[in-house]
Amino acid sequence: MGSLKNAVCIAAVAIAALGQTVAQAQTGKPLIKVRYEEVIRSVLYLPSYVAISQGYYKDAGLDVTMKTSQGGDKAMAALLSNSADIVLMGPEVPVYVQNSESPVKVKIFSGLTATDGFMLMSRSPVAKADWSAIKGKTMIGWRSASTPLVYLEGALRKNGIDPKKDVTIVTNIGAAAHVGAWLSGKQEFGLFPEPDASSLEKDGKAYFFASIGNEIGPVDYTVFTATDAYIKKNPEAIQAWTNGTARALKFVEQSSSAELAKIALPYFPGITPDQMVAAIERYKKYKMWKTTPVVEEAALDRLQDLLVASGLLETGKRVKPSAIVVNDFAKLAK
Repeated sequence: MGSLKNAVCIAAVAIAALGQTVAQAQTGKPLIKVRYEEVIRSVLYLPSYVAISQGYYKDAGLDVTMKTSQGGDKAMAALLSNSADIVLMGPEVPVYVQNSESPVKVKIFSGLTATDGFMLMSRSPVAKADWSAIKGKTMIGWRSASTPLVYLEGALRKNGIDPKKDVTIVTNIGAAAHVGAWLSGKQEFGLFPEPDASSLEKDGKAYFFASIGNEIGPVDYTVFTATDAYIKKNPEAIQAWTNGTARALKFVEQSSSAELAKIALPYFPGITPDQMVAAIERYKKYKMWKTTPVVEEAALDRLQDLLVASGLLETGKRVKPSAIVVNDFAKLAK
């Protein structure tokens, strides 16, 4: 009886799969090719890896190829030169482009992360994140004018540290070389995303000092962007991407760290399962990922407050969020 029941179930699954295949064939719609670039490789972008590896973008009708830019400037250059269709980057870059003379303008159409995902690490233990211990020290930061550096400076100011006078921040080290520079250098503090932070900590090479995102609070930290022209010409692709992203965000919210680690590991050669679980646990603890792709305009206002405070944006050149954000697709995402 059990065998018959199993056979019936298998047959039902086969029929359902066949029906889906026939339905797809009848639509006659080929998958839309999308050239996607992420700014760096980071566990912070886990929902995007979920959407790709679990077939969410494909289910939505997309054929996605992914590349890692290794820098927001390079990512934006790819977008403006039409060598990428969709790019994941910090929202400050569209602000800069909006104020530039570039005839090509960029829009944010979906959010991914809810706050800054970088951890400030110390070379030696510091009790209870005593920010006064940072004064007079040298730290590995991030590229000048980049989102991580802007938020680091904001966190320092919040805790009574003048980032221009009280500390020396090294900004000329490439993203891929940060860990090596830390291991071979003598800087007292360093800014790292996951899984680098957890890996250094596990190896006894660094100690957790503070979560920059926890210091700054909720803000749309990394966003999906495309040019005005691409969005107008390819609304179906943009909606499909946003649908896949929304599905991935829900999956990440509802899944265990161990389950998510299995999905993430192929994207991070050399990282152990334990290190990956630790990285994801930390990001879950600090609520790093959004639960909806809708981009909050108030968050972009807070970003521009930080840009002004860091001397990267003149007060008179603040951009209205509505000028660089299109939430139509995110509000329809399902």
